[in-house]
Formats: sequence, C-alpha cells, structure tokens
Amino acid sequence: MEITWLGTAGFDIRTKDSRFLIDPYVSRNPEASPVQPRRPTDLAGADKIFISHGHFDHLMDLPEILAQDTEKPARVFCSATAAKTLEKMGVSPARIYRVTRNNTVVRFGQGTARACFGRHIRFDLSLVAATLARIHTRFFHILPLFTGYPCGRVLNWRFSLEGRTIQHLGSAGAAPGELKKQAPADVLMLPLEGHSDICRIAADLVQLLTPGSVIVHHHDNFYPPVSRTVDIAPFVEQVNRQCPDIRIIVPRINIPFTL
Repeated sequence: MEITWLGTAGFDIRTKDSRFLIDPYVSRNPEASPVQPRRPTDLAGADKIFISHGHFDHLMDLPEILAQDTEKPARVFCSATAAKTLEKMGVSPARIYRVTRNNTVVRFGQGTARACFGRHIRFDLSLVAATLARIHTRFFHILPLFTGYPCGRVLNWRFSLEGRTIQHLGSAGAAPGELKKQAPADVLMLPLEGHSDICRIAADLVQLLTPGSVIVHHHDNFYPPVSRTVDIAPFVEQVNRQCPDIRIIVPRINIPFTL
C-alpha cells in the first residue's frame, strides 16, 4: 500500500488492486505553504473518492477532478449536504453516492470503507478572532468559501485494506465516547486544525484510541489568510510522553510512503 499526502486532509492511496482519494483538495492559493504544484487535473484515474464533509478545503476540486475521468468514471461517496453542493457545481448525480446511514459499507477491490458518523470540531473564540484579524479587509472576498460550502454531516471513513484498518478523520470533533465504541485502528489519520488547543485535543484522542500509528494532516497553511501553519510539536511531545509505543508519521506533501 502506498500513501501520498496531498496537503490539507487529502490523500491518494494505492493498493495492489485499487486507487482511491480522500478529501482531494490541491488548488490552495499562491500564499499557501507548503507549495502544492499538482492541480486537480493531475488526480484523475481514481476508482473511488471519499469525502469527510462539505467544507471548501475538502470538496472544491471535485468537479474538475471528475471531469477528467471519462473512460472509467470515479464515484464520490459523501453526505447529502456535500452531494447537494457538488450538484450545484455541475457534477452529475449519477457520479455521487449519498451516505445517509451510519456504518454504511462500500466495497472495492479487496477492501472496504465504512462511513461512521462524526462531528466537526467547534471553532473556539480565540481561533475565530485570530482568523478574522488575519482576513481583515479580505473578508467579503473570502466569505463565499464558507457560505458556498456548508459542512453537513461529517463522515469518518474507516478502511480495511491489505490486513490493516485505517481510520481517516476529516475533523477532530467526534465525541470521545462515539469513537471509543469502535475497535482500535492500526492507523489513525488525524487532523490538527480547527481549534487553538488542537494539539492537546488530538493527543487526547490518540491516548483514547491507541492506534498503532498516527498520520498527522491538516496542519499546513493551506489557504492564507484563512489558515495558518499549526505547530505540531506540543502534540508530538504529549503523545511521546503518554503513548511512547505509538508511531507518529508526519508526511511530506506529494512524497509517497508505505506503512
């Protein structure tokens, strides 16, 4: 299995018999860091695309990606809210599977993907104030990125592939009790974004879920001034102190790696 981080919450995963995308968003803006030279047209050819929720940094590039797939059209699996947004953007309903039931299972190749209902992290007042201060006079220019892409139901995708369980969280807002009901995953894809105390929140989730490995994501400065680079050092320090046996993987953008 080969995993490539695309930036933000996006991943390109290739197994022996399939290729799929999770939250593929690469368009960013010229001020983003790290730089993402790939464009949506470079992501064509996946068998399936799994979306965690409807915000712009998870959904915006889908129409352009899907427009490239003419011979073997990929299908998108997402919430009803995200599906509605995609249809407004011109995506054919035939390309979209609306996930409306918890624990919906999607089978592909030798693997499965299970959609577990989750929650988006609640933006705290300190983060909101800091973000508005950065946006300042660009507020009305950036506003459509928020109003045009409602979050909707959050789907935490749980993949069973090549003898491993990989759980992708597109946002870290799920209640600990909800996550604890699930069996521990071998690999947890964990976002470090959305709260001024996200490193502690994320480290507490790792201690609760005890995965074998953690792949951190969504800590990059993907769309300034909406975003900023998150210092993940406090997260790494807390996990190493509380759970020294858990491996932390900090991927580099566009550089494939194996588990």
